[in-house]
Amino acid sequence: MKANIITISREFGSGGREIGQKLAAKLGIPFYDKEIIAETAYKTGFAEEYVKKQGEYASARNWFEYSFSARNNSYGMSPEDYLWSKQREVILDLVKKGPCVIVGRCADYILRDRNDVLNVFIHADYDKRIKRICEVYKEPEHTEKMLKDIDKKRSFNYKYYTEQTWGKSQNYDITLDAGTLGIDQCVDIIAEVAKKNLDK
Repeated sequence: MKANIITISREFGSGGREIGQKLAAKLGIPFYDKEIIAETAYKTGFAEEYVKKQGEYASARNWFEYSFSARNNSYGMSPEDYLWSKQREVILDLVKKGPCVIVGRCADYILRDRNDVLNVFIHADYDKRIKRICEVYKEPEHTEKMLKDIDKKRSFNYKYYTEQTWGKSQNYDITLDAGTLGIDQCVDIIAEVAKKNLDK
């Protein structure tokens, strides 16, 4: 397998985005996150803040509610489904440019028909994620609720559009505990695998 594309899925607070950034820099390939948001906003006319949140997080309190609200639309495609379709187009266009690292946004599923994608899931112990979120967001009073809400919304969104379980190890090539290994060691491990298979 040639690992031209590396997707990083992650639990909130695990450091997955930082790992993706450092990995791309180490491999000398593009890192796509904000670019996906900006291009999707341009294609849809939605505000970037809306794309940033709704493009990866379900807005409902449970999966059934999200599924019902998103598809129970008698006027055609819902805003959520329209956003998904355009975001998918953006991701498919970006990977045509060559090797890259993509964080989140169901990229692992969107690119499932390619044979040159390395899919990674980053997780960490709950307490370590709490500590990291406090350090990064400087809002300790909201940390626990933020962690639970964002993970739940990512999970609902992923299940809705992929019909798969978010974070299930069988859906990824590599799963790494960033709380135990640390950010830099995770980067080194993924880079070592990718370098042996990267077709540049």
